[in-house]
Amino acid sequence: MELAASRSRVRRSLLTDANRAFPDCPTRRMVKPLSFKGDKRPKKRKRAADADRDDGEAGPSRVQKLNNDDDAAADDDSWVSADVATDVVGPVMIVLPTEKPSALACDPNGKVFAMPIENIVDGNPTSAEPHDVRMVWVANKVSGTDNFRFKGHHGRYLACDKIGFLSATSEAISPLECFNVIATADTPSTFQLQTLRETFVTIKPSTSSKSTAPAEIRGDEDKITFNTTMRIRMQARFKPKLKASKEEKALSKISRRELEEAVGRRLDENEVKVLKRARREGDYHERLLDLKVKNRHDKFG
Repeated sequence: MELAASRSRVRRSLLTDANRAFPDCPTRRMVKPLSFKGDKRPKKRKRAADADRDDGEAGPSRVQKLNNDDDAAADDDSWVSADVATDVVGPVMIVLPTEKPSALACDPNGKVFAMPIENIVDGNPTSAEPHDVRMVWVANKVSGTDNFRFKGHHGRYLACDKIGFLSATSEAISPLECFNVIATADTPSTFQLQTLRETFVTIKPSTSSKSTAPAEIRGDEDKITFNTTMRIRMQARFKPKLKASKEEKALSKISRRELEEAVGRRLDENEVKVLKRARREGDYHERLLDLKVKNRHDKFG
């Protein structure tokens, strides 16, 4: 019951925080909350196969298929790893370099701590997904800068004070709440979180005699080490490369009939491929004009 309640809080919090994080986004109301491994997914109605192929007619079922594809892209709730700093946007999970994989988390009072990750395959940090709202942050760039801010589930921002103490109690942005996300030079898809004092967020091994004592997280490391090297997991639908790939695929979805109507004649296979490629690469209208000019030459030549 406690896990189910926690998942529900994650879903509600992310829907609110992501909408606040992207106030100017026309699809902000479509932002979906998190889903978790083991959740039952609603069954989608199967639609009859459409007779529309490359050489078929464009009909209502084809339009519906395109709409379904767009909805699927918007609803992509899978988690992927950020590869470059510009990927870091929207709901994220910061995976710490602890012996047992854990994530940067905060409680409702703003205390920052390392929370063990439950949704993970064979202890591999590249498969980690959040199971608790406390380990999810909404990342955005601070307006007019290249710095990042990380908002916790309770609406307050991650901060590091002058002695390296981390907390999440502030509702406003100051230099303490600003971080640089720096790609690690020799370890792909990993990052350093650097404060504006040029120190790094790091894991400090526990000095407690208890083997179960959690590691301490601080922001006072003055050099890059293994303990400062972190992975950032994010929702796939916010990753720029994946979004661009989906847009590219959407542009290539056009039937032979639509292309032939645009040109004004039947097309051979090579011409269809050329026009579809042109839609993806951005020179569709130039290629279309070339074929129309060729039509006139063939007709009057």
